[in-house]
Amino acid sequence: MDLSIMIPELLSALPLTLAITFTAMVAGFVLALIATTFRVRRIPVISHLADLYVSYARSVPVVLQLFVAFYGLPVFVDIFGVEDFVSPTVAAILGLSLYHGGYLSEVLRPAYLAVERGQHDAADSLGYSFRQKLLCVLAPQAVHIALPGYGNAIIYLIHNVALVMYIGAADVMATAHLVMERDYNQYQFETYLVLAVLYSVLCLAAWLIVRYFELRSAKFAPRAAPARATLIASV
Repeated sequence: MDLSIMIPELLSALPLTLAITFTAMVAGFVLALIATTFRVRRIPVISHLADLYVSYARSVPVVLQLFVAFYGLPVFVDIFGVEDFVSPTVAAILGLSLYHGGYLSEVLRPAYLAVERGQHDAADSLGYSFRQKLLCVLAPQAVHIALPGYGNAIIYLIHNVALVMYIGAADVMATAHLVMERDYNQYQFETYLVLAVLYSVLCLAAWLIVRYFELRSAKFAPRAAPARATLIASV
C-alpha cells in the first residue's frame, strides 16, 4: 500500500476530528463549571439534577451517549415544531460535550474541596466577595490540583472522538475504514498503525500543553509549613 496516498486521505479528515474535539472540550468545560458550582453550593433540587447529570455522563458508555444524542435530539426539537437540523457532527459534539462535562465535573469538584478550609476563612476575613475569593484565592490553588486529572480527561476525550464514526461523522477513524474498504481490507494493519501514530501524536500534544500549565501553576500549590516553624508555633 502506498502510504503517500493513504496518509493525506486520513489527514484530510483531521480538521473535522480536531473541530469536534475542541468544541466538545470547550462546551464540556463550561458544563463542568456549571455542574460543579451547583454541586459545591448544594442548591436544593438543582444540585440533585447536577448530580444526576454527572451520574449519567459517568455511567453510560460513551458510544451509547452518542446514539442517544443522534436519535434523541431530532425527537426533542420536533416537540417544539423546529425543523430537524441534527447532523452526525452536531450529535457528536452534543454527546461528547455532555460526556466530557460530567466526567470533568468529577475532576473539578474534588480539586475545589481539596483547598484548605483556612483559605476560605482567610478570604472571608479580608472581606472578599464569593467571586473575589474564588478568582483570587481558591481557583489558583484548585487549578494546580485539577490539572493532572484535566489532562487525563482531555486524552480520554480524544480517544472517544474515534467513536463518532458509529453515528456517521466523517472523522479520521471513519475515513480510515472507507480507505480499507476501498482496498478490500488488504491493508488493515498498516492503516491502523498509521491511526495509532496519529492519535498518539494528538494525545502527546495535549499532555505537553497541560504539563506546561501544570508547571506554571506550581507556584500556587499549597505548601506545608516548615517543621521548625510548626514546633516554634506550638511552643
